[in-house]
Amino acid sequence: MTEKSEPPGAPTSIPDLQRQPALQSAAPPVGARILAVASIVLSGVCGGLIGYGITNLQCDDGCSGLATAVGSAAAILAAIGVAVVAVLALRAMAEWNAQQRVEDLAKTTDSTQKHQQ
Repeated sequence: MTEKSEPPGAPTSIPDLQRQPALQSAAPPVGARILAVASIVLSGVCGGLIGYGITNLQCDDGCSGLATAVGSAAAILAAIGVAVVAVLALRAMAEWNAQQRVEDLAKTTDSTQKHQQ
């Protein structure tokens, strides 16, 4: 029987596998996601109030139906605008966190290999 040769740097036993840190999730923190949702909701409410208020002020004979429609449209547009910005910010944060974790893992692996030599 011939023995298989392992590639260089491959773990040689199960304890070696257990010593290597696992990659954690690169998702943004829960607090950042909650803040993003809260900002989207708040912008929708503010957009709706501004749209309703401006339309209601410009109408002389109490056209609350039109004011409600414009307020709803303004709420949706404001929420969509802030949602786009929030998603871009959360993606950038996730990418940055992932890159930091990869660099930290590389430093840990390098220092472990140097220490073993």
